[in-house]
Amino acid sequence: MKQLISIITPSFNSEKTIYTTIESILRQTYSDIEYIIIDGNSTDRTVEIAESYRSALERRGIKYHIISEPDRGIYDAMNKGVHMANGELIGIINSDDWYEENALRRVAETYEEEPFDMFYADLRIWQEDTEGNLKEKMIKHSRLRKLAVSRDWNHPTTFITRKVYEKYQYKLESVHDDWDLVLRIKKAGLRITVLNEVLANFRMGGVSNEKNLKKSIQRGRARYRIYRNNGYSRWYWWECVAIEAVKWVLS
Repeated sequence: MKQLISIITPSFNSEKTIYTTIESILRQTYSDIEYIIIDGNSTDRTVEIAESYRSALERRGIKYHIISEPDRGIYDAMNKGVHMANGELIGIINSDDWYEENALRRVAETYEEEPFDMFYADLRIWQEDTEGNLKEKMIKHSRLRKLAVSRDWNHPTTFITRKVYEKYQYKLESVHDDWDLVLRIKKAGLRITVLNEVLANFRMGGVSNEKNLKKSIQRGRARYRIYRNNGYSRWYWWECVAIEAVKWVLS
């Protein structure tokens, strides 16, 4: 039996990229989709562009909702979208990222074969060159192991059941609220499934990858607090340092 899959896109002043995200929803080979855009009261053409796709999405039978209002940041937008979602499975794709055409079909097939509480897969990472052209940087593979490191996990490919989201929300505490949610799900012993196929594409940039020493230190400290709050060893400080070092090399 097909599952309704809800996709949430948080956006803010994303007129240059959001069309790529929306078109990736239109191209899906899976049909039972609900698509929710939670916009943070953009001052550019983001909402206008999103609205221009309504007819095309609805012709595909995709349930489409756009909300634009002030919020408290990206994780507040995610929480709003989760509260609105009707799907059994919920995915979140940011307004500068996009899915592979078969992404939702592969998620649904995996869930049918092996029901999960949380799922994630491999991710293709892109970077803009000096002329604004996208160049493939690398493929970030997903893994599931006892060691809890975010380099094994890819947010744009993550799908969580609505039942789990009813219990776990984003805390609105730091730029790493998504990783905090993953650690809480792992700590609770819920069912996690990993698929080693590329299901989404990530455009480098944004707050979590900004090349700034002060902000790198702030991000590292925030990540370390999350580890400690979830009962992990002080040794994870080195993991936090390593992650920020890798971002400097790749950016």
